[in-house]
Amino acid sequence: MTYPLSRRSVLQGAGAGALALFLGGAAPLAARAQSPAGSLRANYHMTPPAGWLCDPQRPVTTNGAYQLYYLHSGQNNGPGGWDHATTSDGVAFTHHGTVMPLQPDFPVWSGSAVVDTANTAGFGAGAVVALATQPTDGIRKFQEQYLYWSTDGGFTFTALPDPVIVNTDGRAASTPAEIENAEWFRDPKIHWDTARSEWVCVIGRARYAAFYTSSNLIDWVLRRNFDYPNHALGGIECPDLFEMTANDGTRHWVLGASMDAYGVGLPMTYAYWTGTWDGEEFHADDLTPQWLDWGWDWYAAVTWPSIDAPDTKRLAIAWMNNWKYAARDVPTDASDGYNGQNSIVRELRLEHQSGGWYSLLSRPVEALSNYVTATTTLPPQTVDGSVVLPWSGRAYELELDIAWDAAANVGVSVGRSSDGSRHTNIGKYGAELYVDRGPSDLSGFSLVPYTRAAAPIDSNARSVHLRIFVDTQSVEVFVNAGHTVISQQVHFRESDTGISLYADGGPATFSGITIREFGTPI
Repeated sequence: MTYPLSRRSVLQGAGAGALALFLGGAAPLAARAQSPAGSLRANYHMTPPAGWLCDPQRPVTTNGAYQLYYLHSGQNNGPGGWDHATTSDGVAFTHHGTVMPLQPDFPVWSGSAVVDTANTAGFGAGAVVALATQPTDGIRKFQEQYLYWSTDGGFTFTALPDPVIVNTDGRAASTPAEIENAEWFRDPKIHWDTARSEWVCVIGRARYAAFYTSSNLIDWVLRRNFDYPNHALGGIECPDLFEMTANDGTRHWVLGASMDAYGVGLPMTYAYWTGTWDGEEFHADDLTPQWLDWGWDWYAAVTWPSIDAPDTKRLAIAWMNNWKYAARDVPTDASDGYNGQNSIVRELRLEHQSGGWYSLLSRPVEALSNYVTATTTLPPQTVDGSVVLPWSGRAYELELDIAWDAAANVGVSVGRSSDGSRHTNIGKYGAELYVDRGPSDLSGFSLVPYTRAAAPIDSNARSVHLRIFVDTQSVEVFVNAGHTVISQQVHFRESDTGISLYADGGPATFSGITIREFGTPI
């Protein structure tokens, strides 16, 4: 997913020699200072109060709110457990601290929780039951699935002492090679199969997804694995499994997974397959996966049904980091005492495409609009070169349309420094829609060579609609109807607040320019 800089995206955005002020020299409009001086904490993304945030765990709904859990540690990439936060709208989160703590040599890794409405497990109707991966053997660290349950809506949990899904391969392993191959057995995701009145669990393995079924969440039977022919996609982590009704009324199963396809020029984010489940095996409509994000930083994603439309709309959230560089210090360690944030919560809908397949479309959760503190609209502008907008800010949405005829490279630069030397570019070049954070690289926290991410787009396209979300240390770009999204963490400096427009090789028209500033949810 690296691309040569000769594709010229880094040449745009600052506009050296062409920094004409928009609207003929109008004075810059003041932007609300959403964060205290010196702070880099995200305004409208979920961050931990302190320490290291990692994989989100699929939320459950109790007491009219979403209960979100996430991996948390006091040190970067250190051992830890599950912390808990609640939200009613997917934007404002209340933190409740640790619910599954680290024990000596026994951290709690990813898994999932369900609400056991029918009391299948015997802990009481409506109990929250979670399966989480833990390393049974503190020396060999082979992974198995342990059960926790809660009778107070997911605020406190009790653990069963022994694993409910054992790692047969790990227990039988004796040589180093066998141990290494058996270790990857993690991140259980549970779904209720209404047609067969049983639970289905998918577990990530190094080269396939393993499926289990159970009537009571405690006793599990191994079914058939889901394999895929392209092992260059890497192993399956944080699998996802759900059913969803598409826009044409048809019902579908969806299997998702976080995968590392960097080696074949594909994302390191969330791949998914639509298909069917027959009680024994998941059958994909097409073994070639689709991707829910094309950036560097949308990993370990989870989805869950929305309260208002559980059959047709799911919500999604992901960890905005990447294991290529996740264990490093980041600027917020020093400025705000934390490392890691989750993405914007998205709304997902399954839509039938003209080619006959089904795709998940993404858009930012609608509740974000409730946190807009100011809106600025600017008139259309024809750009041939580069133009700086008379606006600055650190936490906002920029929505606009771009249209062109002959231009070869068109786009927007955000996080622009006053001298134009620093910026992150979002644009269309050839058959790619890209986000290039290279010019925002920060000494001591460099993301090189993982700077430019690109998604496929019709090379003949001469217009594009963009919704660009900037939040102090991140950029998320939603393209057209949401078929394509690119999410990146970006190490903006506090003074990187400008926006510019660019067109290379001919003019482009920028219209519908709307900037919505966000305050910090309380």
